[in-house]
Amino acid sequence: MSAPNPTLAQRGIEDEVFMSVADLKQYLAEVEMAKASKDFSSLDRAAEAKKEYLKKLSTPIEIGPDRIKALLSRVKAAAERGNTEIMIGRFPVELCTDHGRAINNSEKDWPSTLTGVPRQAFEVWQAQLQPLGYHLKAMIVEWPNNLPGEVGLFITW
Repeated sequence: MSAPNPTLAQRGIEDEVFMSVADLKQYLAEVEMAKASKDFSSLDRAAEAKKEYLKKLSTPIEIGPDRIKALLSRVKAAAERGNTEIMIGRFPVELCTDHGRAINNSEKDWPSTLTGVPRQAFEVWQAQLQPLGYHLKAMIVEWPNNLPGEVGLFITW
C-alpha cells in the first residue's frame, strides 16, 4: 500500500522544477486555503480571548485605598511632566449598554451606560476623586472597521 501523495502546498513549490499552470493554480489555491484556515483559527482564539476579557471586566474588583493612592501617584507624576490627563482604563464598547453611542456623541448621561468594572471606576471617581476637583472623561479610542471598538477612561485636572 503506497503512502498518499502530499499536496503541492505540503511539498512546496520549490520541489516542482517544471510546474504546469494547472499545478501552479492548485498550489496557490492550497496555500490560500491554508492561510484562511490559520486566519479562522486566529479569529476563533481572538473571539474567545475577548469573551474572557469581557467576563473579567464584568466582574466587580476590589478598588481599595491602595489603588486610589497608586492612581494619585500616577496623576502626580503625569502632572509633573506637564500632562493634564491620564488614561486610567480601556475597555470594549460591549461594556456600555448602548455600545458606546452616548460616549461617542458626548452625551451628558454617558456614565449611565457603563457596566462592570468601568461602572465601578466611575463610582469611585464620583465618590472619592470628584470632590477633590478631578474630572472624568470617556472617549472612543479604537475604531476597528470604522465602528466604535474600545473606550478610554481619563482622569483630568
